[in-house]
Amino acid sequence: MTPAELIAACTSRGVTVATAESCTGGMVAAALTDVPGSSAVFLWGAVTYSNAAKRDMLGVSQVALADHGAVSEQVARQMAEGARARSRAVLAVSITGIAGPGGSEFKPEGRVCFGLAGPDGTTVETVEFGALGRYEVRRAARDHALEMLQAALP
Repeated sequence: MTPAELIAACTSRGVTVATAESCTGGMVAAALTDVPGSSAVFLWGAVTYSNAAKRDMLGVSQVALADHGAVSEQVARQMAEGARARSRAVLAVSITGIAGPGGSEFKPEGRVCFGLAGPDGTTVETVEFGALGRYEVRRAARDHALEMLQAALP
């Protein structure tokens, strides 16, 4: 489903959307707002690149950041839930990951954690895209988040 098809599906179902992005830097929000008429669906997007922004803008707990790190399903969950609560959107998707270059033994380049908060609760998942290069990891993460939104449509 293209972003235009996603916007049309959300519009026809009365579903609003918010995003909370870290490693993608607003790419999901940009993909959605590139579509004419997206203002009927897209409420807002937060680019929370720093830990302080995740805490201040989305309510991510310092405990989750300290215990699990910014690139974790725990933080992705809190980012999605914070975006949904603050925006009052029906669906909120979050992304936090290691786009590269670099990474570590424990958190390799290409690891991206996603959260999707909606009326039925929150789901999280981690995808290992691999060391594709910074742009390709970010692009793949954007596309995966759009797929998650599509799959969550009522």
